[in-house]
Amino acid sequence: MWSALMMMFLAGCSNFQNPNNFVDVFIGTGGHGHTHPSATVPFGMIQPGPVNGTNGWDWVSGYHYSDSVISGFTQTHLSGTGIGDLNDILIQPVNGEIDLSASRRKDGRRFYASAFSHDLEKAVPGYYSVLLNAYDINAEMTATERVAMYRFTYPDFEDRSLLIDLGFSVNWDHPDSTLIRRVDANTLSGYRMSSGWAADQYLYFAMQFSEPFDFEGAVVDSVLKSIGDQAKANEILVKLHFKNRGEKILAKVAISAVSEEGALLNLSTLEGWNFEETRYAAEIKWQKELDKITIKADRETKTKFYTALYHTKLAPVLYSDADGSYRGGDQKIYNNPESNRYSVFSLWDTFRAQHPLLTITDADRVNDLIKTMLDFYKETGFLPVWELHGNETNTMTGYHAIPVILDAYQKGFRGSDAELAFEAMKASAMQDQRDSDLYRQYGYIPSELGVESVTKTLEYAYDDWCIAEMARLLGKDEDHKYFERRSNYWKALYDPDTKFMRGKTKDGKWTEPFDPLRSTHRHSTDYTEGNAWQHSWFVPHNVDALIDRMGGDASFVARLDSMFEMPSRITGEDISPDISGMIGQYAHGNEPSHHIAYLYNYAGTPWKTQYRVRQILDSLYTTEPDGLSGNEDAGQMSAWYVFSALGLYPVNPANGIYVVGTPIIEKAVISLPRNKAFTIEAQNLSKENIYIQSAELNGKPLSKSYITHKKIMNGGALVFKMGNSPNKNWAIGSNSRPPKR
Repeated sequence: MWSALMMMFLAGCSNFQNPNNFVDVFIGTGGHGHTHPSATVPFGMIQPGPVNGTNGWDWVSGYHYSDSVISGFTQTHLSGTGIGDLNDILIQPVNGEIDLSASRRKDGRRFYASAFSHDLEKAVPGYYSVLLNAYDINAEMTATERVAMYRFTYPDFEDRSLLIDLGFSVNWDHPDSTLIRRVDANTLSGYRMSSGWAADQYLYFAMQFSEPFDFEGAVVDSVLKSIGDQAKANEILVKLHFKNRGEKILAKVAISAVSEEGALLNLSTLEGWNFEETRYAAEIKWQKELDKITIKADRETKTKFYTALYHTKLAPVLYSDADGSYRGGDQKIYNNPESNRYSVFSLWDTFRAQHPLLTITDADRVNDLIKTMLDFYKETGFLPVWELHGNETNTMTGYHAIPVILDAYQKGFRGSDAELAFEAMKASAMQDQRDSDLYRQYGYIPSELGVESVTKTLEYAYDDWCIAEMARLLGKDEDHKYFERRSNYWKALYDPDTKFMRGKTKDGKWTEPFDPLRSTHRHSTDYTEGNAWQHSWFVPHNVDALIDRMGGDASFVARLDSMFEMPSRITGEDISPDISGMIGQYAHGNEPSHHIAYLYNYAGTPWKTQYRVRQILDSLYTTEPDGLSGNEDAGQMSAWYVFSALGLYPVNPANGIYVVGTPIIEKAVISLPRNKAFTIEAQNLSKENIYIQSAELNGKPLSKSYITHKKIMNGGALVFKMGNSPNKNWAIGSNSRPPKR
């Protein structure tokens, strides 16, 4: 097996077109991107990687490029979220005299932390390494779907130790109970139970080392002591010493949400101790995954594109053990070896573009993702909102598992019971929490009764449209009429005088005073992480009606122009840091703005979409560590780039329609199931030639500013002819604009 893997890897590396060569894992680790450079495989359960040990918003993944210290390596990380959690089960290789009686922190750091240099740090898909200056130890790590593998190289062959810190925590997460036990001379197991953003986290682990170890000391609930074969406490730190002479120590680590036995089972899925073989297998998995879209472009564009595509495959993560066991949302243990359970659903973000992208690039996973959501409903009574390691965090607004389920169903994914799916949709829409009871009672959420009232009303109305569509597809006429009526509740908050969506009191009066630039983060406000300018455009299921309300095409286009051209000023107290990546009042660093540039198509001015999309692509994505203009948010920020670079975007992410923007890639070939392919080509493309002059689909003129999912999945070719000035006659007619369905 080793020789075959080696030949495959070397063949890939010798090919300049290997997409792994264009992934820069450090993009997004600076600024407010909140990504991590850990070693993992696509959608893998485990993500071994560095943690700085620094508290703060920009360290929610555990790592930030601006830092100069590494406290160790943990097994779980969140990619680009706005809240911090995980970073569980820390390992730190050490040598020399380590005083375990020292303060747990020194100058704000763990006493065992080490300085490092980016010059001696490397990360590629599936692999991470760094030199720890304090110990002159080189730490390397890679992974399979369920197992992390480490290789530590020591300068002193006789002085080799590892610290295992089960009490390590940063930001929101804190341990409640920890246990470590010796299984045999080379193996440990245990658990770390914690609470944080996810309130009730169960994480079991198993570790195996390439040679025997001794417990050389422990700190148990801040008390230095010797332990026998196990210890249990709120917090435990142990030092393992390896007596044999040698340069390297290898370690394998597996985790489970079910039990220590589950972690040991997962550990057994990685046989042997060949680090290079494991590393190359991980890199081959990434090459296969990223090769699903091959592109012709300059190196900078390739780097941005393949890094973005890489980021879209870091979440959701595998959550079930090798035998199919998993912990449900009700904390009970279930088993289903026929499908995979997933976790980490940042649905307020990812319903917009990441999940639609997965229906193209990862169709083989979609049924399991939908089944996970429906199983979560069976366990808890509701579809997930923002699920994290079996916990419902109830973070953000809307009930956006609903558009993801509809999108999959209407695209032909039939791996789940459609009647159960509809039942789950209705249950989430009829709940009496998250202000949805107010929404039903008043036809909107009154601003004095519920915070973020405008955003919630708009998003509930969209989700209700999705339920109405599901009812229509299933022939449920009464349900269709009921939810179709609710999908129009957004109209109650549209103010024709100001042309904004505004807060309204329970007696039907506009909330005063009104400032469309105002946004506050932790105080009562009508908008979620934004202001009236950014949220007033969210009617993706009925853009035509929004255009009519704003006074028709010309008025709508002028309003969009104003948004992009006015000053980037936000007023209010405690302004959310998520409002970033500003072009006028457009805020690309946060998801509510992501569809707005494409709305020009609906008003017959697609060339204005082309201009604005190219402006965003060029100015708000770079190849630097701070190359993302806001939180990556588990794949959404990058999914926007992948779609937009190809020249398409799902404005309504549940109707199977992709609105045409402007391609930034000369040629892309999307590999599809059943040996099909869809090619997108931009002829005469350049930095100046950003405007579509004409288009052809499968050799026939395309006069519409959209394309359907079905046409893409049938295979074929979409060819754009580009120029340096707008063609104001292409795709402008009413029949050429994106339809409702």
